[in-house]
Amino acid sequence: MELTGIGVWSGQLRYNDPSEAADAAAELDELGYAALWIPDVGGQSVLDAVGNLLGATKRTVIATGILNLWMHEPQDVAAEYAALTDQHGDRFLLGIGVSHAPLIDSREPGRYRKPLAATASFLDGLDAAERPVPTESRVLAALGPKMLQLSATRARGAHPYLVTTEHTASARKTLGEGPLLLPEQTAILTDDADEARRIGTDWLRSYLALPNYANNLLRSGFTEDDVQQVSQRLFDAIIVWGDEGAILRRVAEHHKAGADHVCVQVLTEDPKQFPREQWRRIAAAW
Repeated sequence: MELTGIGVWSGQLRYNDPSEAADAAAELDELGYAALWIPDVGGQSVLDAVGNLLGATKRTVIATGILNLWMHEPQDVAAEYAALTDQHGDRFLLGIGVSHAPLIDSREPGRYRKPLAATASFLDGLDAAERPVPTESRVLAALGPKMLQLSATRARGAHPYLVTTEHTASARKTLGEGPLLLPEQTAILTDDADEARRIGTDWLRSYLALPNYANNLLRSGFTEDDVQQVSQRLFDAIIVWGDEGAILRRVAEHHKAGADHVCVQVLTEDPKQFPREQWRRIAAAW
């Protein structure tokens, strides 16, 4: 399973109409994207969505970014992983993560605790399954040093989300040279600064309300005011905006900092629509 170059991170591929998602995935496969990443915040089974995308593609890797471990039993995940790889070959990368306390505790107060131990326990379950999920076929959502270290020892590497290129450089030092580093990069294809802020500010603010992301940015040198006000400095560090060249330059900065693969999440005025034209423009430019 090769994980290099550029991929696509997309909520639309997960939550929009499955037939539309399959059609979009088939085009992304033809455009040459190395991997397609989908989230898991409840609703329709994320593994059903993985199966839909695997069936629509021929070469690209399908990755969960991430499978929410609180919503699944490891034995069930291992069994479904085995069934999907039997049917479609070695193209399913299982990204696993602990999500966020406000989201998990809203359903069951007090459930979210000891995220590092919960992750290790989930990996133990995958290893103990009748058909274990191979270490080389799984990665972990990781921001801080302890989860990054677990990614290096119990998985193939790390999938950091909402990070800067400086975080990528720091994460590579923590992981060492062997494990994969697969950060997400948010992008807006516009040369209009006001349009970029209009599209991206509320999107970014919703993530900054989650302690894991806010704390990681504070560790990265941003201030409380940066986080609370969504400062221009923070906005520009997290979201790249401009033409295709600007987006590819940011991707190249991640690669230079130590990333093996960068998955680009495109934001547009309408978050429910597939950004297919933007995906085509980025693919044509690299």
